[in-house]
Amino acid sequence: MNLKDCYNFEDFRKLAKKKLPAPIFHYIDGGADDEVTLKRNTDSFNDCDLVPNILTSVGKPDISTTVFGRKIDMPLFLSPTAMQSLYNPEGDKASARAAEKFNTFYSMSTMASFSIEEIANVSSGPKLFQLYIHKDKSITDDLIERCARANFDGMCITVDTLVAGNRERDHRTGFTTPPKFTLDSLLSFVMRPAWVFNYFTNKKFELANIKNKTEKGTNIAKSVMEYINEQYDPAMNWKDAEYCIKKWNKPMALKGVMSVEDAKRAIDIGCTAIMISNHGGRQLDGSRSPFDQLKAISDAVGDKLELILDGGIRRGTHVLKALAAGATACSFGKMFLFSLGAGGQAGVEKVLQNMYDEINRNMVLMGCKNLKELNKTKIIYRK
Repeated sequence: MNLKDCYNFEDFRKLAKKKLPAPIFHYIDGGADDEVTLKRNTDSFNDCDLVPNILTSVGKPDISTTVFGRKIDMPLFLSPTAMQSLYNPEGDKASARAAEKFNTFYSMSTMASFSIEEIANVSSGPKLFQLYIHKDKSITDDLIERCARANFDGMCITVDTLVAGNRERDHRTGFTTPPKFTLDSLLSFVMRPAWVFNYFTNKKFELANIKNKTEKGTNIAKSVMEYINEQYDPAMNWKDAEYCIKKWNKPMALKGVMSVEDAKRAIDIGCTAIMISNHGGRQLDGSRSPFDQLKAISDAVGDKLELILDGGIRRGTHVLKALAAGATACSFGKMFLFSLGAGGQAGVEKVLQNMYDEINRNMVLMGCKNLKELNKTKIIYRK
């Protein structure tokens, strides 16, 4: 199986599974507890149907939209995801370059493998930074100030990770950061010699954005979960978020909003957007899916905020359903990480091309010339 043979999510997943050691693969693939919410994130799209119109003389549809102050060429972008160099040595650089080619957002995690400055130097495309609020306020301030100097377009504060979710697959596979070769995991690493070679011959694993602020940036003894529990502020509140919004003073979203009440409050503290997200089903198992909540949030605040649907996206039709239900754009994580693990920058470009083509083709089939025509009349929920 080669990259050219990858047509959908499952194809990229299968190829990544062949190339990545089991602990690394399952860190992407897994969710919290029984993974009920992980599964629901995608299944929820099947509870409604698209309603096309015919003979509308679509021609070539316009699928561009504007988020975080930037016009992007497709209503889908890369979610912020941590430690991308574990999946490919080029990591965030590969993702940023691929996103720039499609004029869509690359999103950087606080826990990225490359620094804010390194990514700013390799990509002039749309860039979003995902901020985790730390107990040490100087770390938070430093990240915001560096993003401003590097001309990032927008920022989002992740608000659903006050403590790490219970990701049992990581316990079973022995996932650690940096990776450790234990008796349980050794065979899996030995069977992926290309990954092992790349890991030991490329840049040393580190959390590049925080390595100069805390020793945990280069030495995480057990896992990323330990870092979250030690470093993130579990007492984070609305005032903390408002402080960051004012300090940033550019387009800002809260990532992890799942209720109408929180969406309304996001407006009150100055957010320009929200990312409706449950962290890919990796935090609170048994919670609602983002798509389940989208309609209610859109009905309440859709005219006041940009709404980004984050979670469960596997197909272009999922993007269309989200947009018809009120989203401004969508973001996705697992699918592009599998493509990164499967083929580096070329893999990310392949998945973005696949999704771009699917969205375009399905807009024609829907009879919609632009995203404004893809409105709530184009979707019916099953009872």
